[in-house]
Amino acid sequence: MDLIGLLQRPEGKTLEFKRDLSSPEKVLHTLIAFANTAGGLIVIGVEKGSKRVRGLPDPLKEEERLASLISDRIAPRLIPTVDVIAWRSAQLIVVKVFPSSNRPHYLKNLGPEEGVFVRIGSTNRKADAALTQELRRMASNETFDESPLAEFDSEALDFRAASESFSARGQLKKADLQTLRLLTSHGRRLVPTVGGLLLFGRQPERRFPDAWIQCGRFKGTNKAEITDSAECRGMLQKSLEAAYEFIKRHAMQGVAIDELKRVEQASIPLRAVRELLVNAVVHADYTQQGAPIRVSLFDDRIEIENPGVLLAGLTIDDIRQGISRLRNRVIGRIFKELGYIEQWGSGIQRATAECEAAGLAALEFEERGFRFRVSVRLEKHRAAQMDEVDAHIRKLFAPETPAAKNGLSTAQIAAVVKLTTRSVRTRMGKLMAQGLVTVVGKNERDPQRKYYWRR
Repeated sequence: MDLIGLLQRPEGKTLEFKRDLSSPEKVLHTLIAFANTAGGLIVIGVEKGSKRVRGLPDPLKEEERLASLISDRIAPRLIPTVDVIAWRSAQLIVVKVFPSSNRPHYLKNLGPEEGVFVRIGSTNRKADAALTQELRRMASNETFDESPLAEFDSEALDFRAASESFSARGQLKKADLQTLRLLTSHGRRLVPTVGGLLLFGRQPERRFPDAWIQCGRFKGTNKAEITDSAECRGMLQKSLEAAYEFIKRHAMQGVAIDELKRVEQASIPLRAVRELLVNAVVHADYTQQGAPIRVSLFDDRIEIENPGVLLAGLTIDDIRQGISRLRNRVIGRIFKELGYIEQWGSGIQRATAECEAAGLAALEFEERGFRFRVSVRLEKHRAAQMDEVDAHIRKLFAPETPAAKNGLSTAQIAAVVKLTTRSVRTRMGKLMAQGLVTVVGKNERDPQRKYYWRR
């Protein structure tokens, strides 16, 4: 177990630090949340925030206690790996939870409706009924948009609109509607699926009033003043195209943070934004109410936000690497047939490449509440400024050096760059604030406290 590596990482979707087991309920919440989402590690014996390694006085007793709590209070049965590890003179417990195929797990005393937790960012959230049901569908390898809508008949789909959409790909036959899962058998009749109604329904808003795209152009960098807006409604692909036209309309307009202080700006990377917009439509959670897809244009950024957090088993690092899971199979399949999607999982990577080519900062992804947001920063990216001393310090941590793995203390750095330890601490503090450096140690007076350069 690479404890030094763990201490360098911030808490997040798959990592949490706990000082001890004095609040076992919170530990159980985290275990359940990890199992229901992307798995993760809990390190017990480390203070949150400061990451001071305190250790546990009797780790074997605490390990046994934790195992009993997991067995007695979590259902379905959860079997994480629990290890006691040593770090200097301290003893810690590390609990590893894998994404579970038996999700949703829940606290027995709260029950399967109120006791389900999921991991969003670095916090645990109680899952609502819609998210709990999605976890159940995932365990059964089902998607919401494949579900039949028994209250409608096959005439609820606009066959002419579907045919026009597929005209460039060949003639669409009515039998193809079943092959594409736009229609499905229910009892002795054909009814539309959720995806079929959203894509080609005559009146999809009757059943899904929140399946639309809300667009807004705001003056400045917040939502205090809106200068233009649009409500893109109807069939999903038409809503998508309308939202894209809204963005294009504003792409040619000059952008500045304010009238007195201008910054170097790039034009809106339209191909990147289109990829992200398609991604939002395909991966939106259409079970959520009062939550349309939102596109917000500011002077310094574009935000695209869809209802629904990342699917269980996925992290933000995963999607950056092109790992993808479809929340909506019917919608995804049709969008691929119509050419909106080139290859599964490639949209985020293509959008990232477009932003890099335009000289923009990396895309920003975040889970907020039960929504997912991606932000495109429009200012030209500037690397962190370093003087000669900072550059010298950077070289000390080069990948081929021992310091890259083992770190360096304040005194070691000071001896090489010929500065006082106080000056080095000040410089390292600034590099930490820029996100370039991290530090591992019990506290500031720890003689073995070391700095590591982030990769």
